[in-house]
Order: sequence, then C-alpha cells, then structure tokens
Amino acid sequence: MAWVYILKSVVDGRFYIGSTTDLERRLKQHSQHHTQSTARMGSLTLAFSQEFPSIEIARKVESRLKKLKRRDYIEKIVEDGYIRTEG
Repeated sequence: MAWVYILKSVVDGRFYIGSTTDLERRLKQHSQHHTQSTARMGSLTLAFSQEFPSIEIARKVESRLKKLKRRDYIEKIVEDGYIRTEG
C-alpha cells in the first residue's frame, strides 16, 4: 500500500504534495526538517492523506496533482477528503 498526502504550512498556508509507502515515517521526516523541499516551510500539518494500492499509482496521482499547480483544486481535495482518480 502507498499514500498520497498533502501538508499545509502553519506559517503561510502553502501546500506540499507527496507520496510514500510509510506515511508515519515520512511525516516524521518532514516534522524534523530532514526533507529539503519542506525544511523552509516551518511547522506543517497533515491536511489530507489517501491510500492507494501501489506506490506506482500513488506517484502518478502525486505527479498529476503537482502538474495542476492549482491551489483551488488542492483546497477542494482537502475539503472533500478524497482525490477523484476516475472520470
């Protein structure tokens, strides 16, 4: 199993989208600033996570979300509590 997750900066409200096979470990890495991409974002909260059957699928979903670069779409995912993957 794998996860796509969205972190939100407590400081400025920016979002970070990621994927992993071990959500707990990855969140710990982010909170301890071991991840270069989020180290300067300050305190982060887990705004959203969704499980997928494989890391390959999770990475495809992550890539699709990052390419959109649309804050309103990311906010809608967080609000709705799921990523629509079909249709």
